[in-house]
Amino acid sequence: MREVTTIVTTAGRPDDLSMALAHFVCEALRVTFVPRNKRSVRKISEEQQANVIVAGKNRYEYYPYGADEPFFFHPNSAAFRLKRVARGEVEPFLHAVQLEKNDTILDCTLGLGADAMLAAFIVGDSGRVVGLEANPNVAFIVAHGMDTYDTSELPLTACMRQIEVVQAEAIDYLKHQPDNAFDVVYMDPMFEEKIEESNNFQALRTAGAHVTLTDEWVTEAKRVAKKRVVLKAHYRSTWFEKYQFSRLTRLTSKFHYGVIEKS
Repeated sequence: MREVTTIVTTAGRPDDLSMALAHFVCEALRVTFVPRNKRSVRKISEEQQANVIVAGKNRYEYYPYGADEPFFFHPNSAAFRLKRVARGEVEPFLHAVQLEKNDTILDCTLGLGADAMLAAFIVGDSGRVVGLEANPNVAFIVAHGMDTYDTSELPLTACMRQIEVVQAEAIDYLKHQPDNAFDVVYMDPMFEEKIEESNNFQALRTAGAHVTLTDEWVTEAKRVAKKRVVLKAHYRSTWFEKYQFSRLTRLTSKFHYGVIEKS
């Protein structure tokens, strides 16, 4: 069985803009362009035995091979979560990471970047937020979306623009960092158990890299973190106890946070 590659095509009725966007992603990811020729995305994917990135007029959509629904960038829950923070309400993620202005944070599992956007709001312009995504197609779409997504909502736009998206496996990236390189290292692996209510994450589950927490990952995270390591996982996860995270129990939520404080 041959390796699944990635190809790029346009929306059903391509214009100059979608052609330019298709050329841009081909150059960025070094992948091949395939004309749409009135075919469905499913048809092109099957014919090419490939993942498909569609360059539309307003956004990129990514269809992993065999997927029916596309992955695309949108601010997700960040907008209303930022509004709650601005009103002074408690935000569970921020309560766990305990960030301060000018801090630095490494988000090892960026996804759509909602947590990273909240982190950027707290650390401010003089802080630093780096987000890792292992899948190059997802990393490209999220980075492009954060740079170009059109929203009038403030401070959401500034928070998106501040995040540094890096295409890398978390452990590989951590290994190349010096001790205490970031104030906080945050890890949110794909849950061991699917949370049925989280249907808006289904496309990301299909497109993103599925990783599990390992001894090496936790060890490297503890070395690189100056202040604390934070884990988000399903409430039934054994990772909290296995890796000695202090669990922040949330009685009404199906996911909890765990914290390892550096002494």
